[in-house]
Amino acid sequence: MDSRVEIDEDTENDKGSMWVLDQKLDQPMDEEAGRLKNMYREKKFSALLLLRLAFQSLGVVYGDLGTSPLYVFYNTFPSGVVDDPEDVVGALSLIIYSLTLIPLLKYVFVVCRANDNGQGGTFALYSLLCRHAKINTIPNQHRTDEELTTYVRSTFHERSFAAKTKRWLERYALRKNALLILVLVGTCMVIGDGILTPAISEVVVIIAVIILVGLFSMQHYGTDRVGWLFAPIVLLWFLLIGGIGIYNIRKYESSVLKAFSPVHIFRYFKRRGKDGWTSLGGILLSITGTEALFADLSHFPVSAIQLAFTVVVFPCLLLAYAGQAAFIMNNKTNVVDAFYRSIPESIYWPVFLVATAAAIVASQATISATFSIIKQALALGCFPRVKVVHTSKKFLGQIYVPDINWILMILCIAVTAGFKNQSQIGNAYGTAVVIVMLVTTLLMILIMLLVWRCHWILVLIFTSLSLLVECTYLFAVLFKVDQGGWVPLVIAAAFLLVMYVWHYGTVKRYEFEMHSRVSMAWVLGLGPSLGLVRVPGIGLVYTELASGVPHIFSHFITNLPAIHSVVIFVCVKYLPVYTVPEEERFLVKRIGPKNFHMFRCVARYGYKDLHKKDDEFEKKLFDSLFLFVRLESMMEGCSDSDEYSLYGQLTQQSRDGLLDNNGNSISSNMDPTISSVDSIVPVKSPLNVNNTVSSSGQGSAQTEIDELEFLNSCRDAGVVHILGNTVVRARRDSNFYRKIAIDYIYAFLRKICRENSVIFNVPHECLLNVGQVFFV
Repeated sequence: MDSRVEIDEDTENDKGSMWVLDQKLDQPMDEEAGRLKNMYREKKFSALLLLRLAFQSLGVVYGDLGTSPLYVFYNTFPSGVVDDPEDVVGALSLIIYSLTLIPLLKYVFVVCRANDNGQGGTFALYSLLCRHAKINTIPNQHRTDEELTTYVRSTFHERSFAAKTKRWLERYALRKNALLILVLVGTCMVIGDGILTPAISEVVVIIAVIILVGLFSMQHYGTDRVGWLFAPIVLLWFLLIGGIGIYNIRKYESSVLKAFSPVHIFRYFKRRGKDGWTSLGGILLSITGTEALFADLSHFPVSAIQLAFTVVVFPCLLLAYAGQAAFIMNNKTNVVDAFYRSIPESIYWPVFLVATAAAIVASQATISATFSIIKQALALGCFPRVKVVHTSKKFLGQIYVPDINWILMILCIAVTAGFKNQSQIGNAYGTAVVIVMLVTTLLMILIMLLVWRCHWILVLIFTSLSLLVECTYLFAVLFKVDQGGWVPLVIAAAFLLVMYVWHYGTVKRYEFEMHSRVSMAWVLGLGPSLGLVRVPGIGLVYTELASGVPHIFSHFITNLPAIHSVVIFVCVKYLPVYTVPEEERFLVKRIGPKNFHMFRCVARYGYKDLHKKDDEFEKKLFDSLFLFVRLESMMEGCSDSDEYSLYGQLTQQSRDGLLDNNGNSISSNMDPTISSVDSIVPVKSPLNVNNTVSSSGQGSAQTEIDELEFLNSCRDAGVVHILGNTVVRARRDSNFYRKIAIDYIYAFLRKICRENSVIFNVPHECLLNVGQVFFV
């Protein structure tokens, strides 16, 4: 069946008497969204487990940052050190303070604290901002979502600077879109960084391609196993480069340690002038992989990341760069392969093999980071539907995305084989790195104002130091855009186009659903039978809407002569939180009078949650429905002078008491004051809850029993999943760009991405597709 509906984008809802009636008949789920009494707290790790995770993080997080000594000095002095040897000390001083200011101070001790309950990356920062300001461009949020225990946000005075910033962000849609594009740009640059990482390693192309295929083929084993495999290699690598650094400092030139004085940075620029400025593109490579450190937080706790960096990574890197500088000062013509020439002859080949392995393993940091940010983008409606696999039962943040994995492999191989000049690879790499850092800095400004509520002086200090370093690097790499720096820009532009068009199409689909939803007055006018034959069974109608009757339902009942005895409108939506606890997953509400047997169920997920491919979703949905009917019956027996709401968390004992082993509600031989007294709290009058609940009449109890028996009989008769098979088209009067975006790009993406029936694991024999065409 097919339906063609065209809506005007600028049409406003007419809030007349019909709108008021709809609001009365289809109330929002305020009553069903009570707070849990227990709050989620940061998980505590034992010392032994923390050491284990810190060890594993070396193989997953720090491979990229750790292999930078292979190519930094070559890209800084591509023609060798032809002038004053003190230039090497100046370059070393720049490296030392770049590592100190950006990875250590900014990321490890500041940005990592801005994680969203252990989730890192640009989208984690964006989700934090979405909870503190109404900037989410998909308006499917409701005030009941803010009552989730994981929906943590700060409050501030209306006259505070944070409140003014919040109002400034919310005032115009253009600012919200600009912020979203900024987040998408940062995300795309991280992906581009991941593609360029293996290309910059000094490995023969054929060997690199073979190893890359093996590396990406291992990703399905998960971060935990990959981390155990790669961590020993990276740990050995850091110990080797640190030890070689100490050896070279003692053998060649211990005076390089004076580079810890920042005065040598000033002298470096004074001597080299413009050449010193452009050489910053090479210095920048010493901090590549830093953004992956933040994005990989979902795989490891912050404390493990901090421990590994401060104890192992940071000191070993400083020793490695100082040792290379000492070697170069005495061997000015050997800058190209300074690292390998500085290795003592007795251990050259073992170090060479470890360096080759470490250079390939370096890709793991950005691969894992890409999986994390793709999952976050997918949940927030900014990426096409792809398969996401959780690879660890202990750590839910450890995931694997098969489709993205193979796309990354193809692009990595193409870049590795396509680049011939390592200097050009370095220029491309630096461009991606500095843009990601700038995006993070801009988002951190808003985080410090809205989330942390820092004093404006602290915000100014952080912003000034970060922008001073990063803008300096940005202007340096802009000189080299035509020398390879264009590559990450092209890669990021392609991903940005995909992500923004998908988000744009998703928003337009939601707007269509909102404009075309059916009036409750019209549904009531059909009567309890809905003007059709009500056949035994339950129909689950999937919709984007968390309120209102979707257009798909009216299209269905006007084309078919029958409808199921029970109709449940199911809305699966993702919220800007890292997770939604199982106890708060489902909200259930009755729509219309009881004899209509119509309900709404909203299933809420965080961006770390996974809609599992099993029968648990349907079972939990019906458990929540039966629980709702029982609690509703209890409240009906209470005094009419008070308003009641479902509040707090049902204890497991009370939940088990309300449901039997088959998930059916128990209505006899049970005292409601014992099982669920904590679940019913009067809003206006909190006194005598027990007496009020226990005063429920026999009539309401009998009605409850009858309805539960009716629901069980309908469930036994069969459950049918009704999904909208929609085709989105641009309106005829749309401009050229919108037609290209909707009719070609968005249509192609929807064609190749996963179907909703696959995501919801709907059996084909229980699936009913309703065809529609949306004109937006």
